[in-house]
Amino acid sequence: MAPTMAAPTIAPEPTAPPTPTPLPAPTANLTDECLTSVTAGVDYFPAKASLSQTSGFSVEYHDTYKVLTVNTPTPGATDALTYVLVQCGTEAPAGFEPAQIISVPVKRVVAMSTTYLTVLDDLGLLDRLVGVDDATYTYNQKVVDLVTAGKIKAIGSGATLNVEAAIELQPELIITYGSGSADFDSHPKLLEAGLKVVLNAEWLDTSPLGRAEWGKFIALFFNEEAAAEDWFTAIADRYAQVKEIAAKAGSTPKLAYGTPYQGTWYLPGGASFAAQLIRDAGATYPYATDTSTASLPLSFEEAYSTTRDAAHWINLPFVTDLAALVAQDSRFAEFDAYKNGAVWNNDLRSNAAGGSDYYESAVVRPDLVLADLVAIVHPDKMPGHEFYYYRQLK
Repeated sequence: MAPTMAAPTIAPEPTAPPTPTPLPAPTANLTDECLTSVTAGVDYFPAKASLSQTSGFSVEYHDTYKVLTVNTPTPGATDALTYVLVQCGTEAPAGFEPAQIISVPVKRVVAMSTTYLTVLDDLGLLDRLVGVDDATYTYNQKVVDLVTAGKIKAIGSGATLNVEAAIELQPELIITYGSGSADFDSHPKLLEAGLKVVLNAEWLDTSPLGRAEWGKFIALFFNEEAAAEDWFTAIADRYAQVKEIAAKAGSTPKLAYGTPYQGTWYLPGGASFAAQLIRDAGATYPYATDTSTASLPLSFEEAYSTTRDAAHWINLPFVTDLAALVAQDSRFAEFDAYKNGAVWNNDLRSNAAGGSDYYESAVVRPDLVLADLVAIVHPDKMPGHEFYYYRQLK
Protein backbone atom coordinates (compact mmCIF):
# COMPACT_ATOMS: atom_id res chain seq x y z
CA MET A 1 0.00 0.00 0.00
CA ALA A 2 1.45 3.30 -1.07
CA PRO A 3 2.19 5.70 1.76
CA THR A 4 -0.25 8.54 2.30
CA MET A 5 1.21 11.91 1.28
CA ALA A 6 0.61 14.78 3.69
CA ALA A 7 -0.83 17.94 2.22
CA PRO A 8 1.85 20.56 1.74
CA THR A 9 1.96 23.33 4.31
CA ILE A 10 1.10 26.67 2.76
CA ALA A 11 2.79 29.68 4.32
CA PRO A 12 0.34 32.35 5.41
CA GLU A 13 0.20 35.55 3.47
CA PRO A 14 2.39 38.21 5.12
CA THR A 15 0.46 40.90 6.91
CA ALA A 16 0.80 44.20 5.12
CA PRO A 17 2.36 46.93 7.26
CA PRO A 18 -0.14 49.54 8.37
CA THR A 19 -0.35 52.59 6.20
CA PRO A 20 1.30 55.41 8.15
CA THR A 21 -1.08 58.11 9.16
CA PRO A 22 0.18 61.45 7.85
CA LEU A 23 1.05 63.86 10.60
CA PRO A 24 -1.31 66.81 10.77
CA ALA A 25 -0.07 70.04 9.25
CA PRO A 26 1.65 72.17 11.90
CA THR A 27 -0.20 75.17 13.29
CA ALA A 28 2.99 76.95 14.33
CA ASN A 29 6.55 77.17 13.06
CA LEU A 30 9.07 74.80 14.62
CA THR A 31 11.27 77.04 16.74
CA ASP A 32 13.30 74.39 18.58
CA GLU A 33 13.26 71.09 16.75
CA CYS A 34 13.86 69.45 13.39
CA LEU A 35 11.38 67.49 11.33
CA THR A 36 11.62 63.70 11.60
CA SER A 37 9.27 63.05 8.69
CA VAL A 38 8.00 65.17 5.86
CA THR A 39 4.62 65.02 4.15
CA ALA A 40 4.59 66.35 0.61
CA GLY A 41 2.43 69.39 0.12
CA VAL A 42 2.37 70.37 3.80
CA ASP A 43 3.32 73.95 4.67
CA TYR A 44 5.79 73.78 7.55
CA PHE A 45 5.90 77.57 7.95
CA PRO A 46 2.30 78.50 8.80
CA ALA A 47 3.49 81.72 10.46
CA LYS A 48 4.93 84.03 7.82
CA ALA A 49 6.64 87.41 7.85
CA SER A 50 4.55 90.29 6.51
CA LEU A 51 6.53 93.39 5.52
CA SER A 52 4.96 96.84 5.40
CA GLN A 53 7.69 99.37 6.21
CA THR A 54 10.86 98.17 4.53
CA SER A 55 11.75 97.24 0.97
CA GLY A 56 15.27 96.28 1.99
CA PHE A 57 14.55 92.56 2.02
CA SER A 58 11.86 90.12 0.97
CA VAL A 59 11.04 86.50 1.72
CA GLU A 60 9.33 83.86 -0.40
CA TYR A 61 7.92 80.82 1.35
CA HIS A 62 7.91 77.22 0.17
CA ASP A 63 6.73 74.15 2.10
CA THR A 64 10.07 73.36 3.74
CA TYR A 65 12.27 76.36 2.96
CA LYS A 66 12.27 80.14 2.62
CA VAL A 67 14.10 82.19 0.01
CA LEU A 68 15.35 85.39 1.62
CA THR A 69 16.60 88.24 -0.55
CA VAL A 70 18.55 91.27 0.68
CA ASN A 71 18.02 93.81 -2.05
CA THR A 72 20.86 96.25 -1.30
CA PRO A 73 23.27 94.46 1.03
CA THR A 74 25.97 97.15 0.93
CA PRO A 75 25.98 100.86 0.05
CA GLY A 76 25.47 101.31 -3.69
CA ALA A 77 25.19 97.57 -4.36
CA THR A 78 23.39 96.67 -7.58
CA ASP A 79 23.26 92.91 -6.95
CA ALA A 80 21.01 91.39 -4.32
CA LEU A 81 22.04 88.56 -2.00
CA THR A 82 19.91 85.45 -1.69
CA TYR A 83 19.81 83.02 1.22
CA VAL A 84 17.85 79.77 1.48
CA LEU A 85 16.57 78.98 4.96
CA VAL A 86 15.85 75.25 5.07
CA GLN A 87 13.81 73.64 7.83
CA CYS A 88 16.18 71.20 9.51
CA GLY A 89 15.31 67.60 8.83
CA THR A 90 14.47 68.34 5.20
CA GLU A 91 16.50 68.47 2.01
CA ALA A 92 17.76 71.73 0.57
CA PRO A 93 16.40 72.67 -2.86
CA ALA A 94 18.66 72.38 -5.87
CA GLY A 95 20.16 75.34 -7.68
CA PHE A 96 21.83 77.16 -4.79
CA GLU A 97 25.43 77.36 -3.59
CA PRO A 98 26.24 75.75 -0.22
CA ALA A 99 27.10 79.14 1.27
CA GLN A 100 23.56 80.32 0.60
CA ILE A 101 21.89 77.45 2.46
CA ILE A 102 21.21 77.87 6.18
CA SER A 103 19.46 75.31 8.35
CA VAL A 104 16.72 76.72 10.58
CA PRO A 105 15.91 77.16 13.38
CA VAL A 106 19.41 78.33 14.24
CA LYS A 107 20.71 77.20 17.64
CA ARG A 108 24.11 78.98 17.73
CA VAL A 109 24.46 82.53 16.42
CA VAL A 110 27.11 85.25 16.42
CA ALA A 111 25.93 88.87 16.29
CA MET A 112 28.45 91.29 14.78
CA SER A 113 26.57 94.46 15.75
CA THR A 114 25.06 95.55 19.06
CA THR A 115 21.97 96.67 17.14
CA TYR A 116 20.95 93.00 16.79
CA LEU A 117 21.01 92.34 20.52
CA THR A 118 17.69 93.96 21.38
CA VAL A 119 15.83 91.82 18.84
CA LEU A 120 17.44 88.64 20.16
CA ASP A 121 16.64 89.71 23.71
CA ASP A 122 13.05 90.74 23.02
CA LEU A 123 12.35 87.48 21.18
CA GLY A 124 13.86 85.39 23.98
CA LEU A 125 16.81 84.20 21.91
CA LEU A 126 19.83 85.29 23.96
CA ASP A 127 20.42 81.67 24.97
CA ARG A 128 21.39 81.03 21.35
CA LEU A 129 23.92 83.86 21.22
CA VAL A 130 27.45 82.41 21.43
CA GLY A 131 29.53 85.26 20.05
CA VAL A 132 29.75 88.99 19.36
CA ASP A 133 32.27 91.16 17.59
CA ASP A 134 33.31 93.20 20.64
CA ALA A 135 31.54 93.43 23.98
CA THR A 136 33.50 96.45 25.25
CA TYR A 137 30.73 98.99 24.63
CA THR A 138 27.72 96.71 25.00
CA TYR A 139 24.89 98.21 27.05
CA ASN A 140 22.54 95.22 27.36
CA GLN A 141 23.31 93.95 30.86
CA LYS A 142 22.15 90.41 30.11
CA VAL A 143 24.72 90.18 27.32
CA VAL A 144 27.41 91.79 29.48
CA ASP A 145 26.76 89.18 32.19
CA LEU A 146 26.90 86.32 29.68
CA VAL A 147 30.22 87.63 28.35
CA THR A 148 31.58 87.89 31.90
CA ALA A 149 30.46 84.31 32.56
CA GLY A 150 32.28 83.13 29.44
CA LYS A 151 29.11 82.00 27.69
CA ILE A 152 29.54 84.55 24.91
CA LYS A 153 32.91 85.14 23.25
CA ALA A 154 34.20 88.15 21.32
CA ILE A 155 35.72 87.38 17.91
CA GLY A 156 36.67 90.90 16.80
CA SER A 157 35.85 92.49 13.48
CA GLY A 158 37.54 94.08 10.50
CA ALA A 159 41.31 94.21 11.05
CA THR A 160 40.95 92.61 14.51
CA LEU A 161 38.78 89.69 13.35
CA ASN A 162 39.89 86.37 14.83
CA VAL A 163 38.66 83.78 12.35
CA GLU A 164 39.96 80.89 14.45
CA ALA A 165 37.93 82.09 17.42
CA ALA A 166 34.86 82.25 15.22
CA ILE A 167 35.40 78.69 14.00
CA GLU A 168 35.85 77.41 17.56
CA LEU A 169 32.40 78.71 18.48
CA GLN A 170 30.88 76.39 15.86
CA PRO A 171 28.20 78.92 14.95
CA GLU A 172 25.34 77.90 12.71
CA LEU A 173 24.98 81.52 11.64
CA ILE A 174 26.90 84.80 11.80
CA ILE A 175 24.84 87.97 11.29
CA THR A 176 26.92 90.93 10.20
CA TYR A 177 26.83 93.93 7.86
CA GLY A 178 28.74 95.07 4.81
CA SER A 179 30.15 98.58 4.51
CA GLY A 180 31.89 97.98 1.21
CA SER A 181 35.26 98.70 2.84
CA ALA A 182 37.83 95.92 3.06
CA ASP A 183 39.24 97.55 6.19
CA PHE A 184 36.00 97.20 8.14
CA ASP A 185 34.11 94.25 6.66
CA SER A 186 34.40 90.85 8.31
CA HIS A 187 32.21 88.71 6.06
CA PRO A 188 34.75 87.94 3.29
CA LYS A 189 37.14 86.18 5.70
CA LEU A 190 34.32 84.43 7.53
CA LEU A 191 32.86 83.11 4.29
CA GLU A 192 36.30 82.02 3.14
CA ALA A 193 36.54 79.95 6.34
CA GLY A 194 33.36 78.13 5.36
CA LEU A 195 31.12 79.73 7.98
CA LYS A 196 27.48 80.60 7.36
CA VAL A 197 27.21 84.39 7.10
CA VAL A 198 24.34 86.73 6.26
CA LEU A 199 24.42 90.49 5.70
CA ASN A 200 21.89 92.56 7.61
CA ALA A 201 21.33 95.91 5.86
CA GLU A 202 19.09 97.49 8.49
CA TRP A 203 21.48 100.45 8.77
CA LEU A 204 20.83 101.40 5.13
CA ASP A 205 17.08 101.73 5.64
CA THR A 206 15.93 105.34 5.48
CA SER A 207 12.82 105.22 7.67
CA PRO A 208 12.60 104.68 11.44
CA LEU A 209 9.96 101.95 11.19
CA GLY A 210 11.74 100.45 8.20
CA ARG A 211 14.83 99.93 10.33
CA ALA A 212 12.78 98.43 13.11
CA GLU A 213 11.11 95.98 10.73
CA TRP A 214 14.51 94.41 10.10
CA GLY A 215 13.88 92.69 13.41
CA LYS A 216 11.73 90.33 11.35
CA PHE A 217 14.82 89.57 9.23
CA ILE A 218 16.59 88.21 12.29
CA ALA A 219 13.50 86.29 13.39
CA LEU A 220 13.39 84.38 10.09
CA PHE A 221 16.47 82.37 11.05
CA PHE A 222 14.80 81.14 14.22
CA ASN A 223 11.33 80.51 12.73
CA GLU A 224 10.06 83.18 15.12
CA GLU A 225 7.88 85.01 12.60
CA ALA A 226 4.83 84.98 14.87
CA ALA A 227 6.63 86.52 17.84
CA ALA A 228 8.35 89.08 15.61
CA GLU A 229 5.03 90.10 14.07
CA ASP A 230 3.54 90.82 17.49
CA TRP A 231 6.71 92.61 18.59
CA PHE A 232 6.82 94.89 15.55
CA THR A 233 3.09 95.60 15.50
CA ALA A 234 3.29 96.94 19.06
CA ILE A 235 6.19 99.23 18.07
CA ALA A 236 4.47 100.48 14.91
CA ASP A 237 1.18 101.11 16.71
CA ARG A 238 2.88 103.07 19.46
CA TYR A 239 4.84 105.08 16.87
CA ALA A 240 1.63 105.97 15.03
CA GLN A 241 -0.08 107.04 18.25
CA VAL A 242 2.76 109.37 19.25
CA LYS A 243 3.06 110.75 15.71
CA GLU A 244 -0.64 111.63 15.78
CA ILE A 245 -0.19 113.47 19.07
CA ALA A 246 2.62 115.54 17.53
CA ALA A 247 0.58 116.28 14.40
CA LYS A 248 -2.08 117.95 16.54
CA ALA A 249 0.38 120.13 18.45
CA GLY A 250 -0.27 123.19 16.30
CA SER A 251 3.37 124.32 16.05
CA THR A 252 6.65 123.06 14.59
CA PRO A 253 9.62 124.28 16.66
CA LYS A 254 13.02 124.28 14.99
CA LEU A 255 15.65 121.77 16.11
CA ALA A 256 19.43 122.06 16.07
CA TYR A 257 21.28 118.76 15.72
CA GLY A 258 24.75 117.58 16.74
CA THR A 259 28.07 119.41 17.00
CA PRO A 260 31.06 119.76 14.65
CA TYR A 261 33.64 117.01 14.30
CA GLN A 262 37.16 118.05 13.33
CA GLY A 263 35.84 121.32 11.92
CA THR A 264 32.92 119.87 9.96
CA TRP A 265 29.32 119.85 11.17
CA TYR A 266 27.55 116.74 9.89
CA LEU A 267 23.78 117.13 9.78
CA PRO A 268 21.25 114.48 8.70
CA GLY A 269 20.14 114.59 5.08
CA GLY A 270 16.52 115.57 4.58
CA ALA A 271 15.58 112.09 3.37
CA SER A 272 17.31 110.28 6.24
CA PHE A 273 15.65 108.36 9.05
CA ALA A 274 16.80 111.03 11.53
CA ALA A 275 15.10 113.80 9.54
CA GLN A 276 11.91 111.74 9.41
CA LEU A 277 11.96 111.32 13.18
CA ILE A 278 12.22 115.10 13.54
CA ARG A 279 9.29 115.65 11.17
CA ASP A 280 7.18 113.00 12.86
CA ALA A 281 7.90 114.63 16.22
CA GLY A 282 6.23 117.81 14.98
CA ALA A 283 9.45 119.78 14.64
CA THR A 284 11.13 121.53 11.74
CA TYR A 285 14.67 121.14 10.53
CA PRO A 286 16.70 123.52 8.33
CA TYR A 287 17.53 120.83 5.79
CA ALA A 288 14.17 119.04 5.74
CA THR A 289 13.76 119.63 2.00
CA ASP A 290 17.14 118.15 1.16
CA THR A 291 16.84 114.87 -0.76
CA SER A 292 19.96 113.15 0.57
CA THR A 293 19.84 110.13 2.86
CA ALA A 294 23.45 110.65 3.93
CA SER A 295 24.92 113.19 6.34
CA LEU A 296 25.48 116.71 5.04
CA PRO A 297 29.01 118.01 5.71
CA LEU A 298 28.71 121.70 6.57
CA SER A 299 31.06 124.37 7.80
CA PHE A 300 30.54 125.74 11.29
CA GLU A 301 29.45 129.04 9.82
CA GLU A 302 26.74 127.52 7.63
CA ALA A 303 25.34 125.32 10.39
CA TYR A 304 25.50 128.26 12.80
CA SER A 305 23.52 130.50 10.47
CA THR A 306 20.71 127.96 10.03
CA THR A 307 20.41 126.58 13.56
CA ARG A 308 21.44 129.35 15.98
CA ASP A 309 17.80 130.33 16.46
CA ALA A 310 16.56 126.75 16.98
CA ALA A 311 14.29 126.32 19.98
CA HIS A 312 15.80 122.95 20.95
CA TRP A 313 19.13 121.22 20.44
CA ILE A 314 19.59 117.44 20.42
CA ASN A 315 22.19 114.67 19.95
CA LEU A 316 25.50 116.21 20.99
CA PRO A 317 28.28 113.57 20.99
CA PHE A 318 30.56 113.50 24.04
CA VAL A 319 28.86 116.48 25.69
CA THR A 320 28.03 115.80 29.33
CA ASP A 321 26.75 119.22 30.42
CA LEU A 322 26.35 122.83 29.27
CA ALA A 323 29.77 123.81 30.57
CA ALA A 324 31.38 121.09 28.46
CA LEU A 325 29.45 122.34 25.44
CA VAL A 326 30.76 125.92 25.56
CA ALA A 327 34.21 124.58 26.43
CA GLN A 328 34.25 123.04 22.95
CA ASP A 329 33.45 126.38 21.31
CA SER A 330 32.42 129.60 23.04
CA ARG A 331 30.12 130.44 20.12
CA PHE A 332 27.73 127.72 21.27
CA ALA A 333 26.65 130.11 24.04
CA GLU A 334 25.05 132.26 21.33
CA PHE A 335 22.53 129.55 20.40
CA ASP A 336 18.98 130.21 21.57
CA ALA A 337 18.62 126.62 22.77
CA TYR A 338 21.69 127.04 24.98
CA LYS A 339 20.42 130.33 26.40
CA ASN A 340 17.06 128.74 27.22
CA GLY A 341 18.48 125.51 28.63
CA ALA A 342 16.77 123.50 25.90
CA VAL A 343 19.72 121.23 25.10
CA TRP A 344 19.10 117.50 25.22
CA ASN A 345 21.43 114.56 24.78
CA ASN A 346 20.60 110.96 23.92
CA ASP A 347 22.88 109.41 26.53
CA LEU A 348 20.48 108.86 29.41
CA ARG A 349 20.95 105.10 29.12
CA SER A 350 24.73 104.73 29.29
CA ASN A 351 27.01 102.55 31.38
CA ALA A 352 30.43 103.01 32.95
CA ALA A 353 32.15 101.26 30.04
CA GLY A 354 30.83 103.85 27.58
CA GLY A 355 28.05 101.72 26.15
CA SER A 356 25.02 103.67 24.97
CA ASP A 357 21.64 102.06 24.60
CA TYR A 358 20.64 104.72 22.07
CA TYR A 359 23.09 103.21 19.59
CA GLU A 360 21.99 99.70 20.56
CA SER A 361 18.23 99.45 21.04
CA ALA A 362 16.96 102.73 19.55
CA VAL A 363 17.44 101.35 16.04
CA VAL A 364 14.53 98.98 16.59
CA ARG A 365 12.60 101.10 19.10
CA PRO A 366 11.79 104.28 17.16
CA ASP A 367 8.56 104.53 19.13
CA LEU A 368 10.55 105.26 22.28
CA VAL A 369 12.78 107.76 20.46
CA LEU A 370 9.78 109.55 18.98
CA ALA A 371 8.02 109.76 22.34
CA ASP A 372 11.11 111.41 23.85
CA LEU A 373 11.38 113.89 20.96
CA VAL A 374 7.72 114.87 21.17
CA ALA A 375 8.10 115.38 24.92
CA ILE A 376 11.05 117.70 24.20
CA VAL A 377 9.44 119.88 21.52
CA HIS A 378 5.82 119.62 22.69
CA PRO A 379 6.04 118.95 26.45
CA ASP A 380 2.42 119.98 27.02
CA LYS A 381 1.31 117.13 24.74
CA MET A 382 3.20 114.48 26.73
CA PRO A 383 2.42 115.25 30.38
CA GLY A 384 4.19 113.00 32.85
CA HIS A 385 6.44 111.53 30.16
CA GLU A 386 9.32 109.48 31.53
CA PHE A 387 12.32 109.95 29.26
CA TYR A 388 13.94 106.78 27.98
CA TYR A 389 16.94 107.89 25.90
CA TYR A 390 17.17 111.66 26.39
CA ARG A 391 18.19 113.88 29.29
CA GLN A 392 18.27 117.65 29.59
CA LEU A 393 21.77 119.07 29.96
CA LYS A 394 22.39 121.28 32.98
